[in-house]
Amino acid sequence: MNPQFQLDRLVRPNILALKPYSCARDEFKGNARAMLDANENARITPYNRYPDPLNLDLKERICQVYGFDDPHCVFLGVGSDECIDMVYRVFCRPGVDNVVAMNPSYGMYGVCADINDIEYRTVSLRPDFSLDPEAILAACDDNTKAIFLCSPNNPTGNCIPDEAIELICNRFHGIVVIDQAYGDFCGATLDIVDKAPNAIVMRTFSKAWGHAAIRLGMAFASREIVALFNKVKYPYNISLLTRREAEAALDHADKVEAIVKEIVDAREKMAKELAKLPIVKKIYPSDANFLLVEVTDANAIYQHLSQEDGIVVRNRNSVHLCNGCLRVTIGTDEENTLLINALQAYGK
Repeated sequence: MNPQFQLDRLVRPNILALKPYSCARDEFKGNARAMLDANENARITPYNRYPDPLNLDLKERICQVYGFDDPHCVFLGVGSDECIDMVYRVFCRPGVDNVVAMNPSYGMYGVCADINDIEYRTVSLRPDFSLDPEAILAACDDNTKAIFLCSPNNPTGNCIPDEAIELICNRFHGIVVIDQAYGDFCGATLDIVDKAPNAIVMRTFSKAWGHAAIRLGMAFASREIVALFNKVKYPYNISLLTRREAEAALDHADKVEAIVKEIVDAREKMAKELAKLPIVKKIYPSDANFLLVEVTDANAIYQHLSQEDGIVVRNRNSVHLCNGCLRVTIGTDEENTLLINALQAYGK
């Protein structure tokens, strides 16, 4: 338990004082005989009614799949990006506060900081992409409201050891966001939420669940933190269409688990095939559904793949510590073979 952590002292004063928007659907409990509260069009169905503001039924299903106890400790956002933005909106005073993040990492942490006028401090990973917890903590000051940790990290693909995350949670006075967007590929757990009241763990339906198009992200945290997020979010941020697609996906969790294993096996096969190519200098270990690959000329190879072969990868050549690197997502067997053949042809 972190003795320095006091949630009320972290929250922006205007958010603490905020009276959230309240709709009749929040206030009414039971089976309605007539819904005449929200000025909806009652004569066109089935999408004429506003969706459930809190989606507790869906959260219960998510908890069952992830072995998590309390649906009131789950926030649903329009992708993980809304969950990230919520951290800034709830805890960070524009023009005053700052956050700390590892570098390189997911770019939206910095974009959200700029949008919210928050100082974004980065701490370099070590050359092997491992995290230095002491360096992260040393970058913090009295106005640091949050630390962003991505595990497995994007674009490097490696996990942060649980011990390092726990150390930071125990010694930092603010919020620690652990972004596990790729956590399903490495068996990551949500245990830190029970151990640390200042931890927020983010997951998404976009990666392992294969539902990027429905834009549904999850944040697991204490009841108090989730209540603050619900207070600030827009009333009906998750559509009924999104909810139904998520429920259908959750019905097939065992199938998703099997496909995740297929992707991990394909990742290892891809790494072996890439290692045979003269234009490949290094393949970094990955716990995610992608590989970071150092090549002889990242810019030229990226341009050739996209313009000559119609293959789109991610050029990470200009990213800190990723000089000469391309990030390659593990696709279908056909797509993976297409990439290998194109790289073989390029190297001749």
